[in-house]
Amino acid sequence: MRAVVQRVASASVSIKGVVSGAIGRGLLVLLGVETGDSAEDIIWLVEKITKARIFDDAEGKMNRSVCDAGGEGLVVSQFTLFGTLRKGTRPSFHRAAPPSEAERLYGEFNATFSTALGKPVPTGVFGAMMEVSLLNDGPVTLVFDSHRRDF
Repeated sequence: MRAVVQRVASASVSIKGVVSGAIGRGLLVLLGVETGDSAEDIIWLVEKITKARIFDDAEGKMNRSVCDAGGEGLVVSQFTLFGTLRKGTRPSFHRAAPPSEAERLYGEFNATFSTALGKPVPTGVFGAMMEVSLLNDGPVTLVFDSHRRDF
C-alpha cells in the first residue's frame, strides 16, 4: 500500500463539478492499493501517517502529528501510484490491486484512518474520474509505502 501525503491548509475532491469531500487544515492522502495488500498494511500505514510529526509546534518546528494539531484528513484513491514505465512510455498498472480488492481495502483504510483521527474522513469516490484541489502547506509532501518501509 502506498500513500502520497500532503500537509494542506485546505483540500477538496470533486466528481463532475460536485464536491464529494473537503477539509480545512490537515492531510490529503492519495492512496494506492497493491496486489497482496492486507489489513496489516492498513494498520502500519495509518499509524505512520497519524503519528508523523509534520505539523509545527509553538516554536515553528515540525513536532506535532495531525492528531496533535487537531487536523483533518481527506483520502482519494489513486491506483496510478503503482504505475511503472519499465517498458516504453505508456504506464503499466499491473502491480495495482484488482478493483474489487482495492475498493474493499480502500474502505477499510478510510474507516481505520477515521478512527485514528477521531473524526469522519471525507473521501473521493472509488474508480471515479476526480478533480483534486489543494492548498499545500509548506509545502510538505511525504511518500509512505508499506512494503518499502524505509522509503
